Amino acid sequence: MSDRAEAGRRVTELRGEIQRLDDRYRAGDPEVTDQQFDAMMQELIELEERHPALLTPDSPSQRVGGEPVEGFEQVEHDPVMLSLDNTYSTDDLREWVERLRRLEPEADFVFVAELKIDGVSISLVYADRLLVRAATRGNGRIGDDVTQNVRTIRTIPLRLRDEAPPRLTVRGEIFMPLEAFRQLNKNREAAGEALYVNPRNTTAGTIRLLDSRIVAERQLAALVYDLHSDLVPGSPMKNRHSQNLENLGSWGFTINSGWRVCSSIDEVIDFIDEWNTARHDLPFETDGVVVKIDDLELRVRLGSTSKAPRWAVAFKFDPEQAETLVHGIGVHVGRTGTLTPVAELEPVFVGGTTVQRATLHNYEDLARKDVRIGDTVRIEKGGEIIPKVVEVRLDRRPKKSVPYEVPSACPVCDHPVVKFEGEVAVRCVNPACPEVVKESIRHFVSRNAMNIEGLGGRLIGQLLSQGLLVDYTSLYSLRASDLEELEGWGEISARKLEAELEKSKRTELSSVLFALGIRFVGQRAARLLADRFGSLEAISEATTEALVDVDGIGEKVAASLRTFFDDGENQTRIGKLQTAGVQLDRVQRRTVDESHALAGKRFIITGTLAGRSRSQAKKELEAVGALVGGSVSSRTDYLLAGDKAGSKLKKAEDLGIEILDEEAYLSLLG
Repeated sequence: MSDRAEAGRRVTELRGEIQRLDDRYRAGDPEVTDQQFDAMMQELIELEERHPALLTPDSPSQRVGGEPVEGFEQVEHDPVMLSLDNTYSTDDLREWVERLRRLEPEADFVFVAELKIDGVSISLVYADRLLVRAATRGNGRIGDDVTQNVRTIRTIPLRLRDEAPPRLTVRGEIFMPLEAFRQLNKNREAAGEALYVNPRNTTAGTIRLLDSRIVAERQLAALVYDLHSDLVPGSPMKNRHSQNLENLGSWGFTINSGWRVCSSIDEVIDFIDEWNTARHDLPFETDGVVVKIDDLELRVRLGSTSKAPRWAVAFKFDPEQAETLVHGIGVHVGRTGTLTPVAELEPVFVGGTTVQRATLHNYEDLARKDVRIGDTVRIEKGGEIIPKVVEVRLDRRPKKSVPYEVPSACPVCDHPVVKFEGEVAVRCVNPACPEVVKESIRHFVSRNAMNIEGLGGRLIGQLLSQGLLVDYTSLYSLRASDLEELEGWGEISARKLEAELEKSKRTELSSVLFALGIRFVGQRAARLLADRFGSLEAISEATTEALVDVDGIGEKVAASLRTFFDDGENQTRIGKLQTAGVQLDRVQRRTVDESHALAGKRFIITGTLAGRSRSQAKKELEAVGALVGGSVSSRTDYLLAGDKAGSKLKKAEDLGIEILDEEAYLSLLG
């Protein structure tokens, strides 16, 4: 047997075994350890890399993620993904049922109550039983195509079982299991990185990462809760939602086991009461119960409003609250010098965890709530790591308590703090403040900036205390020999960091600009500036007028850029980066047709286009050298307006800007 034939035989064998183990995993009964599973997966990956012709879209190897993408295509949902109306009391639930009875007085109402997963809605499309598309909810009608990321989720089958219908659209919820969330934050804390706030927000951010390899590492999961198809002969959809849930499970999907058919609203309320307590034992966050009509034909008769179906409603659990004492009010100093007050609490168990801190957001919020040391406060936790103070128990306030005074000096460096006009924040403006320096270095090495792995807050603090770092430019003076003898370092970790620093010198200009930590300059603004000017030197020399002339750069951003580049110390740091070999003019240029009639023209796209998504139109325009902005101004040349264009259309009309429908746009585009 040839090497390729033997590889093909082994690949088939591995895929079958991995698929079987995945089925056991989705059923909640894993058969092997993670290490054994990973070993089989690694063998499969290596075989497919040696024999690329053997790779198929449904291979389990696709779960490890692929190369980063530049952005997400937008896709249209069919049918649309409606949101749900919320209720917060059993009286609201009974009123909802009465409204339905008035619409269908002869109907026999049977309900399905399901736990509401606190995650991110997803639409999954299967063709020939293969996963071909996964899209976020977006605005309900158009969402982002995140198929590459969703392929990494083990609880979503890449191929359905043979008994499943060939074509299928299902809806579900992607979430981060609590254990995976705790482990992620544990790793970030060990690295000195900021902790994520809650599993839901972390999931939302993770599923839209451009690097699916990172998505794979975060161990997202998914539960499917709905099947979409027409009620016609031969359709896979049964007449009752409960039957469809059972079928989805038999076809290979993981469904939420927390559901029940209820013959009355009283049974629904019993279900809610049971889970209001038992939810804390679940391996994921849930924020309520979804109540649906079981009969699908009755659903059709009840219909929907423009925003939500009439036949379903979400009952939301009350956020968990507890009372505790405020022992102190601490201060966190951020990268830009912002001082954030944090209440230090008597430990209290709430929402399944022990809480010792609660955010006070800013000093205006602290003054408004009048939180004082010694107060008894009510805190609220709705999946948050750092809960918030919602109320002060004034009836239990100590008689000798005094209002908290806003610090006049930074608690770290004792430099006077400043509150700028029009801002809520109180800031330390000392660029040499140890905490500001530490946070600025953390930002500089972060993934979306210079992407230097292996340096978290704890290690940065260690290097600062040893005098090996003074600011982010001194990173490039580090040598492996300087690090090897330090506590917690070894030859391998030291040389790895040295290699990471060397690699970062070839970082693209937009990421370098973002890494500098200029106020109001985020990733998008950095990209716009890099594309327009092509080098850090050109950006630093640009006038305020030239900066504002860049579509998407406003006066506030331009003023902040000029303040930064006019500062002599900042220019010295940039010079040090250049001397160290950091490339300050590395821009990935897009190939454009500069001879096209639309080259240099400024476009705004608004509304819903019939033949393409807005992101596709943006790419078409950029390919011919046109500039696509986000807001209408007197400098806009054309407004491409689709259906439901809204306020941008009116502003363009007021300014006398030429308005194009899709047909006129295509004619101009050629």
